[in-house]
Amino acid sequence: MSIPATPTRSHLAPGQLRGELGLTIMDALSEANGTFALNLLKKLGENNSNNLFFSPLSMSSALAVVFMGAKGNTAAQMSQGFTDSCGKFYQATIKQLDFVNDTEKSTTCVNSWVADKTKGKITEVLSPHSVRSLTKLILVNAIYFKGSWDSPFGKHRTREMPFKISKSEEKPVQMMFQKSTFQMTYAKEILTKILLLPYVGEELNMIIMLPDENTDWKTVEKELSYERFIEWTTPHKMFEEKVEVFLPRFKLEENYNMEDVLRSMGMVDTFEEGRSDFSGMSSKKDLYLSKVMHKSFVEVNEEGTEAAAATTLEITPLCAKYPLSFCADHPFLFFIQHRETIGILFCGRFSSP
Repeated sequence: MSIPATPTRSHLAPGQLRGELGLTIMDALSEANGTFALNLLKKLGENNSNNLFFSPLSMSSALAVVFMGAKGNTAAQMSQGFTDSCGKFYQATIKQLDFVNDTEKSTTCVNSWVADKTKGKITEVLSPHSVRSLTKLILVNAIYFKGSWDSPFGKHRTREMPFKISKSEEKPVQMMFQKSTFQMTYAKEILTKILLLPYVGEELNMIIMLPDENTDWKTVEKELSYERFIEWTTPHKMFEEKVEVFLPRFKLEENYNMEDVLRSMGMVDTFEEGRSDFSGMSSKKDLYLSKVMHKSFVEVNEEGTEAAAATTLEITPLCAKYPLSFCADHPFLFFIQHRETIGILFCGRFSSP
């Protein structure tokens, strides 16, 4: 039996058609989320040389919940649909709190919910007195991740080493070490080594972008785009190498008020009373987003990682020019990525112990 080389719609069974359509949708979703992630990395990193860590997945899913409630003139019909959809797609709930008469209890309620969802890693996403009587709507989202390295670092091999914050400043770190086979590559365009460290099960990876010592990490961030990121980090385009890996043990806890960042990315009406329209979640016309807080936590050690959070390019195998050593003793970017969908779950920059 002969099969056409390029099937047309009539040659595809319904299941096949849905499968291809689903893949297209997933590709588009991954690209949208990936673009959002890298844009957010750049915005948060502007005029900021400190450590960074956040979850673009947490942010985009939280904003998706709000988007589902931002409707037009069909408030009454959409209110229940909004609540049901939040629970179905995002395991989210809408909770009415008394911001006017009991701000302290409202704050405690939110913080307790986040602490529960992050296994106690984030206990205060809302600080005291951050909720006011004029507060209308707060968006809170929590995400928790704990992963063990597929190839753990031996604790007995961890040693104190200097971390070069800049050409003139160093600080000591506990530097982990192992020699094993990993996927690596070198992006000539940004003079950066790229290492892929898989977690157990190989569904998730940590991707580390380590600029050459004379390359400013700001240049790497500036040149990052979704297309370039995918080109540089796609596993089947990397090379398996026996490599000595030096990676600092570190713990980061970051807190961001995302309003200014989101405004700069085009979300303006959402925060403006009288201009926002959240009639999909309430028949009242006075709702606007008062606060978007994002707090995140990550710990990288010998066993693995624990984290929580409320253009064609030339790829070169390292063995062609560079020694088989990956020594992260100066600032680097890191990402936790879902291997199959290439989705970016977490983004970070480690620039100082």
